[in-house]
Amino acid sequence: MPRRLVELPLLRSLKPGLHVHDEEALNAEPSLDLLDEAITPLGAFFIRNNGELPEIADAGAWTLTIDGEVERPAVWSLAALRETFETVTQTAVLECAGNGRSQFSPATDGLQWRLGAVGCARWTGVRLADVLEHAGPRRSAVYTAHHAPDRQIGNPEKAALSRGLPMAKAVAPETLIAFAMNGEPLPRLHGGPLRIVAPGYPGSAWQKWLDRVSLRTQEHDGEKMRGTDYRMPIRPLRPGEILDPANFAVITDMPVKSLITRPADGFTVAAGEMVTVAGFAWSGAVPLAGLELSHDGGRSWRAVALEPGEGPYAWRRFEARLPAGEPGTLTVMARAHDAAGNRQPLEMPWNPRGYCNNQVQRVRGAIIG
Repeated sequence: MPRRLVELPLLRSLKPGLHVHDEEALNAEPSLDLLDEAITPLGAFFIRNNGELPEIADAGAWTLTIDGEVERPAVWSLAALRETFETVTQTAVLECAGNGRSQFSPATDGLQWRLGAVGCARWTGVRLADVLEHAGPRRSAVYTAHHAPDRQIGNPEKAALSRGLPMAKAVAPETLIAFAMNGEPLPRLHGGPLRIVAPGYPGSAWQKWLDRVSLRTQEHDGEKMRGTDYRMPIRPLRPGEILDPANFAVITDMPVKSLITRPADGFTVAAGEMVTVAGFAWSGAVPLAGLELSHDGGRSWRAVALEPGEGPYAWRRFEARLPAGEPGTLTVMARAHDAAGNRQPLEMPWNPRGYCNNQVQRVRGAIIG
């Protein structure tokens, strides 16, 4: 029996509200109303897999190897990591680079995510920088390579995913080797016992089931690090244009974005009443600066205050009441911008892999008399 069918009952018991995509690998996302909390509950957090989930007989026996361009290679148990290094917690948004892919026209290849492949959690672990410093990185080290035991479906000899980080991000204080999520041991469905947490980077860089970090003298070329995988074109491309991987660069920053969690698409409101619009905004490396709302399809905008978040990589809540006029249609939109002046576009420029879609969300409803 395919492993996906074995895992489905577990997923549905732990996350009954998620939509499971019809894919070989196990992938699922919540409806947007389930994302209406500052810290996304485990039961509402999306699931992303590129291959088979690895079997883990004994999480307590898990080890992490550090090797490559280091002076002192090491093998760490979970207990030794906890005992040797400071434990820290980082609240951060995790978002799949393909979130919103289904909105591209013409359609692109890849999993057709709606808008739910995102969540904000408290991640607890040790700093990757501390573990690497203990190993003594050589000056020749420029990139990390991350390895895990998940394998491609139908090809158990080949890794499903092996990503990495530039050394500057690997040693940044926010980058963790995490063993807990929202105060609980990191669930297997989310990469437990160990995973990388790389705030601001796409979810593909947050390697799950981490069992080895190897320092390299070049940009890592592991599985899904080559070609056009998790890469954006460095110049605009037209549908149908021949793709040259040399014209693509690894995604190292997620764009500024917002999500309306209330009201739901298709809502109704009585004429003359107010409609409450709520949700979250976040950004990658560039700090979030503000948010605007529109209730007339984008003809006019009003600034809305953002509540404080749990640190620079957490999303920030917004909530406002907007008037409903005469009977008819009502389109509510949210548009965030960052400190560098980058603003969510009304329409996302097309790219061939459907990555980094941060176009303004439109929630359509009806005003009834």
